[in-house]
Amino acid sequence: MMDFLYGLLIAPFADFAFMQRALFGSLMLSLGACPVGVFLMLRRMSLSGDAMAHAILPGAAAGFLLYGLEILPMTIGGLIAGIIVALGAGAVSRFTIQREDASMAAFYLISLAVGVLMVSIRGSSVDLMHVLFGTVLALNNEALSLIGGIVVVTLASLAIFWRALVAECLDPLFLRSVSRMGSPVHFIFLGLVVLNLVGGFQALGTLLSVGLMMLPAAAARFWTVRVEPMCVLAVLIGFASCIAGLLLSYHASLPSGPAIILSAGVVYFVSIMFGSRGALRARIVHHRHRTA
Repeated sequence: MMDFLYGLLIAPFADFAFMQRALFGSLMLSLGACPVGVFLMLRRMSLSGDAMAHAILPGAAAGFLLYGLEILPMTIGGLIAGIIVALGAGAVSRFTIQREDASMAAFYLISLAVGVLMVSIRGSSVDLMHVLFGTVLALNNEALSLIGGIVVVTLASLAIFWRALVAECLDPLFLRSVSRMGSPVHFIFLGLVVLNLVGGFQALGTLLSVGLMMLPAAAARFWTVRVEPMCVLAVLIGFASCIAGLLLSYHASLPSGPAIILSAGVVYFVSIMFGSRGALRARIVHHRHRTA
């Protein structure tokens, strides 16, 4: 029995260096991205996060056209593209009648199409799949260093601006009326979103990187209403999803990125059914008490 459990749970990470790097990289991504996902969800900006994840594609594609599948040029390109799209969508919503969600959707669709065309010009279908869905099992030391740096910047920024971020989630107009930190904190937060999406792009690609950011956060919302425990729980769910997804991909010969996101999706659906805060089970029990 012990040998079976060792072979099932431990051996893949103990025996293979690529699995160790994939585990380390995905756990670091969870540590930085999941708290950011909680704030995105509380701000009702979940779809904006998805839009920005696709918005980094043209920049990453430009780096690919110039230097091939090199991490640093694709990362810098993705970061620049993400910032341009975020600022552009914000400017359109501020200076025209269009709301930010509509302008973000327009920018993201255009960016996705441009990025796919740019990768297709030079690369093969394999290169396109790499850019869109990532290769967490191929993370090297350079990619791990980049992800680690992003995590350090994210955690430090969250610690410094925690109170302002929480206040803006609860009442952004009040924060702007009593402090000059409202607008700067908003743009700092958008920068953190783009940074973590760029980091996730290395492992999960542009189409799936937002999944590790949002699904654990959405699942944690069904278990607690306080921000601090929600962030911690989201990180733990992210950790569990990464471990389960990597093991599933190893034993079942499945793509690792989708396996990680599907593992997080399973936790999300379990939370919908059995969570203690607003889930289906809790609402059914509450309804029975009211009708009894």
